[in-house]
Amino acid sequence: MSPTNSSNLPAVSAHGCVTFLGAGPGDPGLLTLRAVEALASADVLIAEPAVLDVVRAHARAGVDTPQLTVVDDTSATVAVPVLRDAANLVMEAARSGRRVVRAVSGDPGLDGRAGDEMLACAAEGIPFEVVPGVATAVGVPAYAGVPLSDTTGADVRFVDARSANDRCWTEVGASDGTVVVSATLETVAAAAGELVAAGRKPDTPMTVTVAGTTTRQRTWNATLGSVAQVLKQAKVLPSPDGHQPVIAVVGERSAAAQRDRLSWFESKPLFGWRVLVPRTKEQAASLSDQLRSYGAVPHEVPTIAVEPPRTPQQMERAVKGLVTGRYEWIAFTSVNAVKAVREKFEEYGLDARAFAGIKVAAVGEQTAAALVEFGVKPDLVPSGEQSAAGLLEDWPPYDPVFDPIDRVFLPRADIATETLVAGLIELGWEVDDVTAYRTVRASPPPADTREAIKGGGFDAVLFTSSSTVRNLVGIAGKPHNVTVIACIGPATAKTAEEHGLRVDVMAPEPSVLKLAEALAEFGAARRAAAVEAGEHVTRPSERRPGARRRRTT
Repeated sequence: MSPTNSSNLPAVSAHGCVTFLGAGPGDPGLLTLRAVEALASADVLIAEPAVLDVVRAHARAGVDTPQLTVVDDTSATVAVPVLRDAANLVMEAARSGRRVVRAVSGDPGLDGRAGDEMLACAAEGIPFEVVPGVATAVGVPAYAGVPLSDTTGADVRFVDARSANDRCWTEVGASDGTVVVSATLETVAAAAGELVAAGRKPDTPMTVTVAGTTTRQRTWNATLGSVAQVLKQAKVLPSPDGHQPVIAVVGERSAAAQRDRLSWFESKPLFGWRVLVPRTKEQAASLSDQLRSYGAVPHEVPTIAVEPPRTPQQMERAVKGLVTGRYEWIAFTSVNAVKAVREKFEEYGLDARAFAGIKVAAVGEQTAAALVEFGVKPDLVPSGEQSAAGLLEDWPPYDPVFDPIDRVFLPRADIATETLVAGLIELGWEVDDVTAYRTVRASPPPADTREAIKGGGFDAVLFTSSSTVRNLVGIAGKPHNVTVIACIGPATAKTAEEHGLRVDVMAPEPSVLKLAEALAEFGAARRAAAVEAGEHVTRPSERRPGARRRRTT
């Protein structure tokens, strides 16, 4: 993350300062650069739980996140959740001289409670600033494929059904423009009735979107007169607290034919799929990001734990030999190997300068990225397949004229295959094959994750090696038969089949990114087949026996 530009932050007085920040409608990717900067400098972060999940990743370690008390405002016509103690928490934290970020859903300018808190700050002379966010009433229709305006300059009205009065409904009902209604799943039909009573025709098209901009988003096409029946037939479960927010768009621009062409988000190939990735968060970072770009919800479950070698002397001798000029090359075949060497360097007080004069090879892009983070730019990364075989394809043979030293340092796992060692020897090199770390079976995941694996709660699982198959089955059980099984190559697929799993997808080459791409192609083909057959597009987990429609919270 880039350094914070403190000049853009409000001055800290004896009473601290407050940043009122719009977290947008739900997708963390919609946070502004200014919002990320403000979060990185916060001492205190105050937000309701759903908003906190969106912004927390950008806050610094150790930021204080006091809990808000959420209660129902029974004085309103329609009961709504209210954060009773938010203002007190904001003021108390600011009075103590700390930087406070008060994050709200959507945009602070459209949040009445945030406005009251700003007035309280102004009354006490506490400096504050406002960081706008993407308004929910604008962002959600964009993700649902429902444009609100066009070149004709059609009228667009925004209504909050929770606070709208008879006069408001009468005004928007008399208009023939687009109406964007903020409501709840439980009150949207009543809002449609208000519009009909105010003069809108019952056959006026509308869309209703829940969980907008998140991978739980779902949109229904209806009319003002049919929306209650459409939602009933869809069997959508209400949220536990009865306050599931929705955005409804009323008018010709929300017609089904148009949305079918513009629904870019919900039509992603893996939209809403829960994909199990048997790797740690650090190992799975780029893979999980790619899965999210396809609309999936990755869930990382480590199946392998890394431990130091039982006899560290071999590694110690090799590192000392690296410093004293014993090697011409060092080859890294995993991120864990980079980490093991880096830790040994730090133990001896060494840094990346110790690689001066030594050629460095990395088996693939992720390993190369770990080296760059260490301060080392690899001299060799496979131009083709990212594997030991791919590395050997590009590795130069030993030449006594140009290579003063004939030895390669190969720090690896204790269970690594001999492909690279044998290939390097065949090319004329001497190899010090050193156990840099041991891989052991990880601890079992939480009970709910184990149940989801065995019960069909995951739509797909990505197996990146034979050991991930064996270890996942060992610590969590065999995936349900509705779960799509994707394997990185033939050897992994064979292991999966030996464990009684049906392999549905195989990567065209042994690359985790190609594996995710192959799963996306599988999902796209599955979606296209359902659409062509006139069927509702469902996720694999929704087709298991006894599966219930997911709760849209």
